[in-house]
Amino acid sequence: MRMNFLPPIRVSAAFGLGLAALLAVGLAGCSGGSRTQIRIVGSSTVYPFTTAVAEQFKRKWTEFPAPIVESTGTGGGIKLMCAGLGAQFPDAANASRRIKKSEVEDCAKHGVKGLIELQVGIDGLVIAQAREANFPSLTERDVYLALAANPFGKGPNKARTWRDVNPALPDIRIEVIGPPPTSGTRDSFNELYMLKGCNSEPAMKALKKSDDDAHKQICEKVREDGAYVEGGENDNLIVQKISANPQALGVFGFSFMEENSDRVKDVPLSGVTATYENISSGSFPAARPLYLYVKVQHVPAVRGMREFLAEYARESTWGRTGYLARKGLVAAPEAIRRAGEATARELTAMDEGGLQ
Repeated sequence: MRMNFLPPIRVSAAFGLGLAALLAVGLAGCSGGSRTQIRIVGSSTVYPFTTAVAEQFKRKWTEFPAPIVESTGTGGGIKLMCAGLGAQFPDAANASRRIKKSEVEDCAKHGVKGLIELQVGIDGLVIAQAREANFPSLTERDVYLALAANPFGKGPNKARTWRDVNPALPDIRIEVIGPPPTSGTRDSFNELYMLKGCNSEPAMKALKKSDDDAHKQICEKVREDGAYVEGGENDNLIVQKISANPQALGVFGFSFMEENSDRVKDVPLSGVTATYENISSGSFPAARPLYLYVKVQHVPAVRGMREFLAEYARESTWGRTGYLARKGLVAAPEAIRRAGEATARELTAMDEGGLQ
């Protein structure tokens, strides 16, 4: 069954109960059955934060069933969310990067017209090592030279040890365990490490202006000879692997490092350590915003969606002293939190003008 939902730009709390009931019927009818629980998919990095909110929501709002939160990776989660309207499709997606214009367009093709965007906080994308290891500071250029398939377009990467990359680094085999291409963390890794390292060479900046596709291939393609190992969408698995192998490094979010600080620690980036204050102030070079995207059209149709969004956007949830801070989330700037609270209260769809 296909429902013809209106494509709203802004939905307010005054939305009529009759329309909400109609949408609820449509949501059930699209899948041949009803769904009583909020369903959220997406980023493994944002997963523990949204899970914590879901648990608090269930304790506070006992009349609603506990939300279902699944870790599918950012790209996979957004694709699932954008696949259509109805009970078989998720209501929201966690994301460790901002949604892409092409993804919004894919949503629209499937009738999903209007997304609420909340920046839930900030994360630092760290390169971590085992607690007992003593790996020195890295730069983005070091990381790029170690992991690029074709560094600066000069041929296949022949570096075998970190000392091959930089004489100041240890003479140990390059082994980095990180996220797969479906992960938003991988997109962030490309942006915050690979592209920065690649663009440290002036010729690469010039190449981007003349041939963007060639620039992307040279700067983002990771070698496939074992130096970079895809660790899947489970960041805890990467933590386990590097804590068991002191010569390996791992790529994951700051919150996972904090949660496992008895087993792992960060490798400083250009001499800057990954701490809450350094990430919050912007002095840590690999900081990134984290997001939650919600279908406007599902809000009136799914019981508890308004209350869940209100719970997420409380100062006591995502503020500097909120319960998510205790799980490693770095609070977004106050102005962003205030704007997010208003967005969650008024259910305002995002402005797509700045998307790429």
